[in-house]
Amino acid sequence: MSRWRAALPLVLLLLAGVLLFASGSLHALTPRQLLAHQAELHALIEQHPWLTRLAYVGLLTLGVATGIPGTIVIILAGGFAFGVIDATLSSSVGLTLGALILYLASRQAFGPGSSQPPPLVARLHHGFERHPVSYTLFLRFVPVLPFGAVTVALAWLRCPLWLFLGASWLGGTVSLVFETSIGAGLADAMGQSDSIGLGLFMHREVLLPLGAIALLALLPLLLERLARRRHRHTGQ
Repeated sequence: MSRWRAALPLVLLLLAGVLLFASGSLHALTPRQLLAHQAELHALIEQHPWLTRLAYVGLLTLGVATGIPGTIVIILAGGFAFGVIDATLSSSVGLTLGALILYLASRQAFGPGSSQPPPLVARLHHGFERHPVSYTLFLRFVPVLPFGAVTVALAWLRCPLWLFLGASWLGGTVSLVFETSIGAGLADAMGQSDSIGLGLFMHREVLLPLGAIALLALLPLLLERLARRRHRHTGQ
């Protein structure tokens, strides 16, 4: 019974994520819907600048804490609505708070860990044990795995709270700069075009941050290749 009580916060978060995703609420944040209500949205932000930002932070916090796969839609919508700077600052708060809630709920649910961790945790265990600080920073700066999955894995690995918060805030903010830039770029591109399609992603304001995220995603492959080459040279 105590085990179930410990897992209850995590179960409730997962259920909230399922309900949020199934409700279709994220559909209102798609580019087509945002463009259709762009005038009303900007008027609302102008009338209630702090309230709208607090609502956005709350929605992103809920999305990150529940681990739903549509969090990127919320972040892009933030860039569309508030611009790069404001959206990055607000998103950084929501991302960090949501990650903290998921981390604490997962850590309580897992207790001291298990002799048979999930496959993802087992893959990360060796690197984390050898270099916890650099490995945690790497996981947060380079988007090789879903943000929520890394949060749960770090909770299972008993990552120190100070390290988790610092890495989540720093690494998350770096990614947010590019992601909110895509949202803001889509707003500019849709303002110049009457149609919504793949052509929007060919605009420079969208293409550049997309390219930056692609480079970040390719960074692990580059580092692995460099490590193999170095190992080959040292072994000769």
